[in-house]
Amino acid sequence: MRLPPAILANAEEVLREILRFAAPADTTLSRYFKDHPRLGGRERGGIAECIYNVLRNKSFYTDFSEAGGGATMRRLTLLGMADAVGVESLGGLSEEEVAWVERILAIDRKVMHKSMRSNMPKWLFDKLVEQMGEEETLLLADGVNTPAPLDLRVNSMKATREAVAEELALAPIRSTPTPFSPLGLRVLQKPALQNLPLFKSGAIEVQDEGSQVLSAIVGAKRGEMVVDFCAGAGGKTLALGAIMRNTGRLYAFDVSEKRLAKLKPRLARSGLSNVHPVQIAHERDAKIKRLAGKIDRVLVDAPCSGLGTLRRNPDVKWRQKPDSIGELQVKQAAILDGAARLLKGGGRLVYATCSFLDDENDFIAKQFLDTHPDFDLVPMSKVLAEQKIDLEMGDYLKLLPHKHQTDGFFAAVFERKPMAKKVVVKDEDEAVEE
Repeated sequence: MRLPPAILANAEEVLREILRFAAPADTTLSRYFKDHPRLGGRERGGIAECIYNVLRNKSFYTDFSEAGGGATMRRLTLLGMADAVGVESLGGLSEEEVAWVERILAIDRKVMHKSMRSNMPKWLFDKLVEQMGEEETLLLADGVNTPAPLDLRVNSMKATREAVAEELALAPIRSTPTPFSPLGLRVLQKPALQNLPLFKSGAIEVQDEGSQVLSAIVGAKRGEMVVDFCAGAGGKTLALGAIMRNTGRLYAFDVSEKRLAKLKPRLARSGLSNVHPVQIAHERDAKIKRLAGKIDRVLVDAPCSGLGTLRRNPDVKWRQKPDSIGELQVKQAAILDGAARLLKGGGRLVYATCSFLDDENDFIAKQFLDTHPDFDLVPMSKVLAEQKIDLEMGDYLKLLPHKHQTDGFFAAVFERKPMAKKVVVKDEDEAVEE
């Protein structure tokens, strides 16, 4: 069954707006669908796939769309749509358009110039080549230009991975266990999860396996005091709460009331009662100061470029600018410094980003150690062994789409040295340790 000819006009209209890069693509797309309620599920799916195809392959598509006759934007949309659903599924095309699309999509991209094959802006391609070499950069580019699978985290407070897999199979939804996270399932299609009893009951949450691994390396234990310093909508918070078996006290800090509001329905489904969402004004908020020196574990999933999520958010590479990385570094260092004050002696601090740029990762970790002599680096190899996670890493966690089939993640673990005991002088003859 062919898609109606009008779908190309719809896709072109929303693509034109998205390519202004004034807002995230998923936000613009969601608003467009809300404004066009007559579009059916199949039409929406086709438009969305077209948009994300164009964003992933923008350099390649644009180069050929600007050559030849016809409107560039229509040709760009046509390539994205045909690549997504197949040219035979599109109605209303001329013979010339069909022939042109088939010719372009048949091109072997491996023979093209490397920067075009990567479908990355030049500044990002050059930075990655400098960091990891040309061959590895092209492998990474292939990885991030492939759509991400759908990963689920099983809520261990409510179900086991085996039981969830069996119930999904009855839906029928095929899944396979994730290799690194003991609670992860990778779904082989993209069903409407919100209608499943498993989802409604809080037995499953959508969470990339890399994010699940990140939650695990925090090493949170029953009865501890733990802080998720940049909690956002709370995916890692919920994972931490379950790891803690709903004991202790888990603070979910964030500066955004809107993001924390998204945590509330998820928290209600999860069955957790040890989570305490707290809105803070900044990393030096008085609410943080009151907890200084009292916390066992702190996770700082810092604001970053988001380049590690390119499989899901391909527009990020076009919206991100090279000068913004320097601005982010200042923010990352300040947040990490503020969070470090929370730790008691022997407590652990985890710094993480969803980026694969050394500027946001290794650089910030080394800078922190240079400026905080009261903290030591805990090698990631040791941390992963403690959590029985079968991953080979050195000092840091570095997950990459083309190597681990996860989003791009970085993490460093720091441990605060035992704090010196204060000596309180009560009188001239008596001194007491506190």
